[in-house]
Amino acid sequence: MADHAVLLLKRQLTDLMKNPVDGFSAGLVDDSNLFEWQVTIIGPQETLYEGGFFNARLSFPKDYPNSPPSCRFTSDMWHPNVYDDGRVCISILHQPGDDPHGYETAAERWSPVHTVESIILSIISMLSSPNDESPANVDAAKQWREDRDGFKKKVARIVRKSQEML
Repeated sequence: MADHAVLLLKRQLTDLMKNPVDGFSAGLVDDSNLFEWQVTIIGPQETLYEGGFFNARLSFPKDYPNSPPSCRFTSDMWHPNVYDDGRVCISILHQPGDDPHGYETAAERWSPVHTVESIILSIISMLSSPNDESPANVDAAKQWREDRDGFKKKVARIVRKSQEML
């Protein structure tokens, strides 16, 4: 199974090198390991994250694409759908099938048709429109709902910090 994952990840890496996508760059953390990717997401325009450069890691399982990768921001991130440790919580990164908690339909969860590009574009979309219904970061969700100015200030600080790290 890992052979299939290696071939698929090689192809996706080659595609992204030949046809870069606006909004992010992606590559391997180490050329000898196709299962660990370093991603830089550019804060989407007309969002609170605009102008920021946020680094993340995509870690692929050996049975990719049957199981989803995990994604974790290594840059500071303040967002209702990102855990304190940087792990991203979005539906398409959840194991395939029905949600035992009933929050998501099987169609919203992981499917082998997803690619590195579709995963990162979903994360960019998440930055643009937080889902505070089932938050990974309860404090960020509460601040998003109840103190939007405080939320904006905190995000502005992490955007500035991300620019200084360049």
